[in-house]
Amino acid sequence: MLNEAKTLKGYKLNGLNGEIGKIKEFYFDDHYWTIRYLVADTGNWLRDRQVLISPHALGAINKTEKNIGVNLTKKQIEDSPSISSDKPVSRQFEESYYGYYSWPMYWAGPYMWGDYPYPYIGDNPGALPETTLDKKGWDPHLRSTLAVTNYAIQAKDGEIGHITDFIIDDATWAIRYLMVDTGNWWPGKIVLVSPRWIKRISWSESNVYVDLSRTTIKQSPAYQGGAPLNREYEDELHKHYNFQGYWVDEPVINKDSHLGK
Repeated sequence: MLNEAKTLKGYKLNGLNGEIGKIKEFYFDDHYWTIRYLVADTGNWLRDRQVLISPHALGAINKTEKNIGVNLTKKQIEDSPSISSDKPVSRQFEESYYGYYSWPMYWAGPYMWGDYPYPYIGDNPGALPETTLDKKGWDPHLRSTLAVTNYAIQAKDGEIGHITDFIIDDATWAIRYLMVDTGNWWPGKIVLVSPRWIKRISWSESNVYVDLSRTTIKQSPAYQGGAPLNREYEDELHKHYNFQGYWVDEPVINKDSHLGK
């Protein structure tokens, strides 16, 4: 299911023995554009450090009660490698973090989650599809959704708007779309842009460049913020831009079995 990141902010994170906190923001990598950590607002508990929760530990999203299950105890989180709230997430921290939980490192294999197409918990990940992809690792660079919000989107012939939110797939935790407010150019319309359509990014100038014209973007299917995003709409959107859907070349497996749910 696809979810707007802003709707998930404030959701409670329920651990195995009590509430951990609430979702504050997300860290994603700029290679796969996939959420690697949820940042928890823990209130007065562990308030002097960042509390990061990997999707490896997450259960199902309960939209009715606005919470997400976390398959960890508060003691496990308290004893996990610590990182200060004013420091970036380093490779050294990530290696310690993943080693502590005995999870496969997401940067160490051919898939979005390293050796696996999905994050998982347990010793039996199920049958994995064969791959001819290069199995070498890659260097992740983590970005904050909070920091990247308001980045300008530049088309081939000028700016079209700015990022207001991110649409996340809760099966893989990939960011499927950037929500772009075109208010300064074309009032009253929100458009979606896939990270796969990005040509380049200037992190220093807070600009995202896409190889699309303003006219093509203006004629794209309208998106109503907050409305469920279904495959029919996604098909229409990708056909408009003449791009293949992300679901065509990603491995298809039984994620519930894979996650041990």
